Amino acid sequence: MKKSTIITTLLLALMFVFSNDAQAQKFSKLDVSPMDAAAYPSDYRNSDKLIKIVYSRPQLKGRSLDKLAPNGKVWRTGANEAAEITLYTDMKLGGTTVKAGTYTFYTIPGDNEWTAIISKDLNTWGSYFYDESKDVARLSVPTTNADDSVEAFSIAFSEGDNGVDMHLAWGNCRVTVPFTK
Repeated sequence: MKKSTIITTLLLALMFVFSNDAQAQKFSKLDVSPMDAAAYPSDYRNSDKLIKIVYSRPQLKGRSLDKLAPNGKVWRTGANEAAEITLYTDMKLGGTTVKAGTYTFYTIPGDNEWTAIISKDLNTWGSYFYDESKDVARLSVPTTNADDSVEAFSIAFSEGDNGVDMHLAWGNCRVTVPFTK
């Protein structure tokens, strides 16, 4: 066999192998509740963050908030995986000091107040496996009602009294969770 024929055959075989690998990759569709993150400070040029949360953003789509995040039940604070919060410095939630690190952030919705929960659990789907014995800190905070409605669940941070305030918004419900230094 000629050298050029052998090289051509090898090149064709390699193309076949690599083209099958490229076609074999399965990419998932865009999630209906896309993942998002919020941090403080929110300036991307500032790498000296105090706090960050990664969560998925479900949408109301004509459904009621109490059907999606039922009152009195532990909620993953978003959709899909439970929200994960990272503190880059020790902070307090209520009277409890939470060491710098990554935790799961759960909430228990209510009509007049929500309970914010920081848990040692990580990589948890939903709140199906929530274990109260792994709680690091809890704080009950009042809810308020806004005139404007937020379709997709949202979290934002702002400077708070001696720390950072985490703001949760969905529908007309607003919740502020204070973290202090």
